[in-house]
Amino acid sequence: MGAGDGSSRRRTDALLTGLREGGWRPRAWAAFAARATAWSAREAARRPQAAAEATALHAAFLCAARDGRGRARAAASWLLAITHLGMLEGRTRLSVADTLTLLRANLPALSDGAWTGPAALATDFLDGRLARRTGTASPFGAYADALADASFWIPYALRHEPDPRWRGALIGAWVLPLAGATAAAFARGRMVDVPRIRGLHPATAVEAAIVARRLRPGFVPGRPGTSRARSCPRSWNPPFPPHSRHCTSTAP
Repeated sequence: MGAGDGSSRRRTDALLTGLREGGWRPRAWAAFAARATAWSAREAARRPQAAAEATALHAAFLCAARDGRGRARAAASWLLAITHLGMLEGRTRLSVADTLTLLRANLPALSDGAWTGPAALATDFLDGRLARRTGTASPFGAYADALADASFWIPYALRHEPDPRWRGALIGAWVLPLAGATAAAFARGRMVDVPRIRGLHPATAVEAAIVARRLRPGFVPGRPGTSRARSCPRSWNPPFPPHSRHCTSTAP
């Protein structure tokens, strides 16, 4: 079967249909998990090179992870990748675009620095364009891209953006469409696509704004809309001691 033949979607629809017909009861969920696991194992066995590439890539992430949470993220990313290789469809290897997408998903495992925001924007800009230019676009890439964006940007906003309005805008832009599509897929017993937006995606605009705010000179996590604040929020974990001069200066 060629790339883009839709075989992975048909299998996923069959799994969801069985779950729906089983009334989402425990037995139906058990059958769903067993069939999905068996299919994932068969598809990974059919693509040993892609499986080896995904494993080697995530082994590098695991070795470079900055802490236990980073290693857990890398392990979870590997598990999701290795169990969805069937979504490569006609391809037997990961593409450069796929690698960039998986890198974005694992940036928080490697560093919490401000540079990760621009790096995520850059990989998001490049991966889709590379996939289209090289003819390597696939359901795997689309699936990984959405998960990579959500899994990177939501923690990034929670960590680096003090203004709840910006955090809420970004989380809503990613969580609501994904949650809605997932709920609809289980309810209907078939895959439901997240609507594609032509031009600049609202989430991308919010991401770029948050990165720009994070990188602007004099930015210090604190009161929304200011570069400096009189006190640090209790829920915030800034990269400096809680009683440093950053927490005691007055906003201009």
